[in-house]
Amino acid sequence: MNRTEKTVRLTKMAMLAAISLALVLLIRIPFPPAPFLVYDPADIPIIISGFAFGPMSGIAITVVVSFIQAFALAGDGIIGFLMHVLATGSFVLVAGLIYKGHKTKKRAVIALAAGTLTWVVTMIGWNLIVTPFYLGVPIQAVVAMILPILLPFNLMKAGINSIVIFLIYKPIARFLHK
Repeated sequence: MNRTEKTVRLTKMAMLAAISLALVLLIRIPFPPAPFLVYDPADIPIIISGFAFGPMSGIAITVVVSFIQAFALAGDGIIGFLMHVLATGSFVLVAGLIYKGHKTKKRAVIALAAGTLTWVVTMIGWNLIVTPFYLGVPIQAVVAMILPILLPFNLMKAGINSIVIFLIYKPIARFLHK
């Protein structure tokens, strides 16, 4: 890849990061059973980057967007930064690696399903570690939240993002690869 191609690729990645940040400002829907959990579609452009440019590009955008979101936009602080990097990073890494080799619709479905499953498992594990400190509650309270709150929220968030990505990726990929 020559210098011009690298610059164009970096510019497109920056554009996807900017779209991600705009989305987090425009769409934030609290999850009623637990208002500290909020759905936003900011991960969609990040995962699209992972599909288009590879998982490491998606992870790089994840870290940048998570930092800006946590410390400048949403005020989520270090906990928000950490949880966003872990959730989105795990999804984009797994989905990006699976999709990277064979870019077909079937492979996209497999990649998105694997990314969703990875997100859910990762976030339940990390919620058991981080949430007791964040909410100041015993771990038993977090365990009690797994089935009624954490599992449905994470399935919903990763699932909605996966469906949207599946529906919009190919037209966007044509633009990104021009």
